Amino acid sequence: MDSIKIRRAEERDIPAIGSLLLQVHKVHSDARPDLFKAGERKYRDDALRQILTDDSRPVFVADGGGCVLGYAFCVHQQPPAGGSMADVKTLYIDDLCVDEAARGGHIGRLLYRHVLDYAKKSGCYNVTLNVWAANTGALRFYEKLGLKPQKIGMETIL
Repeated sequence: MDSIKIRRAEERDIPAIGSLLLQVHKVHSDARPDLFKAGERKYRDDALRQILTDDSRPVFVADGGGCVLGYAFCVHQQPPAGGSMADVKTLYIDDLCVDEAARGGHIGRLLYRHVLDYAKKSGCYNVTLNVWAANTGALRFYEKLGLKPQKIGMETIL
């Protein structure tokens, strides 16, 4: 783990991030083919270029000697002023992935700790994320990190 550096993602990382996005999407499309199209990914390269330049949407990568082994997409959130919600800054983890070949090496933990440190330095009150119920591996991972359910989304398929 000493050779892993967590840093802000750069444009040169887009091909590796794209490959990881495919891995994440496959987990979702395998579990919920009714909602996710097989072979797709959440962001295309042009969208990634825009995200990487947006300070309200920081993306961090786990760099292992020039090889991107994982990422964390984040989004700064704050409720609209004057509403019923407390005025707190949240850092939302939009997506977190570790390359299948590198899992088990605590890279996800390093990414998550980096996100927590970044959020604290940014004056955030909390860090949140969503996880699909069918993604049991991710659920176990987040529970091991100490995350607790904040809210639960439910559905009925018609």
